[in-house]
Amino acid sequence: MSIRVMLVDDQVLLRTGFRMVLAAQPDMEVVAEAGDGLEALEVLRATKVDVVLMDVRMPRLDGVEATRRICAQEDHPKVIILTTFDLDEYAFSGLKAGASGFMLKDVPPAELLAAIRSVHSGDAVVAPSTTRRLLDRFAPMLPTTTAEPQNKELERLTEREREVMLLVAQGLSNGEIAARLVLSEATVKTHVGRILTKLSLRDRVQVVVLAYETGMVRAGGGPA
Repeated sequence: MSIRVMLVDDQVLLRTGFRMVLAAQPDMEVVAEAGDGLEALEVLRATKVDVVLMDVRMPRLDGVEATRRICAQEDHPKVIILTTFDLDEYAFSGLKAGASGFMLKDVPPAELLAAIRSVHSGDAVVAPSTTRRLLDRFAPMLPTTTAEPQNKELERLTEREREVMLLVAQGLSNGEIAARLVLSEATVKTHVGRILTKLSLRDRVQVVVLAYETGMVRAGGGPA
């Protein structure tokens, strides 16, 4: 079954380029396009989409707010934010709004296709280390008013799960965490899955964001 993709960008030429790349894939199809966030929301009401490639700087409604509205709905498509500059404020805002990751617009086609497949399968497409650098830069923008209830949520984790969460937030991969804690990679993956379930988080990106919001890690990526 093909991955149903929607392209949202106010630049027609860019959408055309992405459409040509995706159309050449046997497991993907572009089922919808939109020139801004409002149009995207309207189209999604009538079209089933699995993954949305979302630009951020658009007229009427930008990609960040469109992403927030999309991700607030039940059974919503996954969203990949497309940015022009690495680690800009739009990427940060997009992750906070619920996007499963962000990529640069000049990403090589193979990486874009891999990202779409990854997000569709339930993974995030932002490397934890990249997310950590992003949050280090924009840590002052993180809200503090929600820290107390989120800290209470962390009490649901076992000591080992908290240890794994801290290492995820510091940008380590499952393999690196396994080596650090002398565990199998499969065991680490299980721990990460339980963390996501207990804290009602979507993916590793949200784990990193929550770790910053609750003060588990501080700017610079180290433990608080």
